[in-house]
Amino acid sequence: MTVTVNTVSAEGFRHSVQIDEHELFADVPTASGGEGSAPEPHDYFDAALGACKALTLKMYAKKKDIPLTGVTVEVKRDNSEEQKGKYALHVKLTLKGVLTDAQRDELHRVADRCPVHKLMTTTDVSIETHLSEGAFSQ
Repeated sequence: MTVTVNTVSAEGFRHSVQIDEHELFADVPTASGGEGSAPEPHDYFDAALGACKALTLKMYAKKKDIPLTGVTVEVKRDNSEEQKGKYALHVKLTLKGVLTDAQRDELHRVADRCPVHKLMTTTDVSIETHLSEGAFSQ
């Protein structure tokens, strides 16, 4: 899997984001000089957590024959202290279906074990950035 990000126009901040056969877009808010035409990168970071929790819960429930019919995940960010190294995500889960209290508790525990939650909280991520030889093309 490769993610490729390309500038859409030389004048703006809008970028296309190609993930295999899927195309998304990213922009910066109008307050930062963008058009606000697409989510900003932080939105995708936060959305990755919400999507992972929802998909993990659906997969787990299917595997364990838990009658979970749907999931709503709301992620709210507090990045007021991001410059100090603090970034807080507040997650609200809504589980749908006729579930026992024990099943709800089990699913709540499973949600915190989704791969993106683990990646965000327990993994040492390294990033290497290299300049392409074609960086001078116009």
